[in-house]
Amino acid sequence: MIKCRWALASASEERYHDNEWGVPLHDDHGLFEFLLLEGAQAGLSWRTILDKREAYRAAFDNFDAEKIAAYDEDKINTLLANTGIVRNRLKIRAAVVNARAFLDVSQTFGSFDAYIWRFVEGRPMQNSWRTHEQLPAFSPESEQMSKDLRQRGFKFVGKTICYAYMQAVGMVNDHTTDCYRHPQLATS
Repeated sequence: MIKCRWALASASEERYHDNEWGVPLHDDHGLFEFLLLEGAQAGLSWRTILDKREAYRAAFDNFDAEKIAAYDEDKINTLLANTGIVRNRLKIRAAVVNARAFLDVSQTFGSFDAYIWRFVEGRPMQNSWRTHEQLPAFSPESEQMSKDLRQRGFKFVGKTICYAYMQAVGMVNDHTTDCYRHPQLATS
């Protein structure tokens, strides 16, 4: 069975590729988790974050946005001492800021799902890349998403992070055309 080349680098990446990457996600909790993980990934490999995902879930109260929005300096300092996650003060503070912004957006639009999927008109964009090298780092949609998220107070949401987010939550099907997942997700 042919898979996207990047998925073969490790067992965790292969599992993620086979089960999650590019699958349309409409659950606010899952959308929030990926938003924080993609922000944590900035400047690092996705594998690093993927391998720390369970530690992130434990450290960040299973990505409960209401709990994270209430984090104080003591909790931030506890997170900075946690060797299971990326101990970057800016990224940890951004998670708190993003939780608050996430809750505001969710209230304004009825759900984060209703808000975020507007950038692709409610359905996944279907790409037909033959090789991994053809995949873009960003798109007009991710640029617009980034701009809008920043205006709403989100941090660590540049156009490249937003594109990676779109790939992760299935807003775009970027499996290469020879990957077995491409046609499966083209019909979702």
